[in-house]
Amino acid sequence: MSVQSVRNFFESRKLDYKIYELEESTATVELAAKAHNVEPAKIAKSMALKLKKKYIIIVTAGDAKLDNKKFKEKFKEKIQFLKGDEVEEITGHPVGGVCPFGLKEKFDIYLDESLKRFDFVFPAAGSANTSIKIEPEDLKDITNAIWISVSK
Repeated sequence: MSVQSVRNFFESRKLDYKIYELEESTATVELAAKAHNVEPAKIAKSMALKLKKKYIIIVTAGDAKLDNKKFKEKFKEKIQFLKGDEVEEITGHPVGGVCPFGLKEKFDIYLDESLKRFDFVFPAAGSANTSIKIEPEDLKDITNAIWISVSK
């Protein structure tokens, strides 16, 4: 159902993005980079987090790591990832397939500045073996995301 929710997201917005459904797993940055034959940094890593009053998704470049200090300055809270068993229940996507499309719950979407250095990136598309290819600015536009700087 998760990949279908991504398809529905694109169809409802009349967007024509190809969903790559691969034989091999793309559940980690390294596996996705190998599957797409790109450097790991070009994999758009989507992380589901919870703040005191809402859920958020932060998408970073595959080689970026969240910076605790920058995160706390931006959100006034410590980083708190959804637990493994909460991820699919809350996002509608399994671990390894989390993406900013077709989410089950309302999430605010943030894109880290680390993505801006690329012409295109590969975020997941709802499962551990699906993804799309997209320009970072288009990713921002279709998800109503906000650019932030919270990575090292």
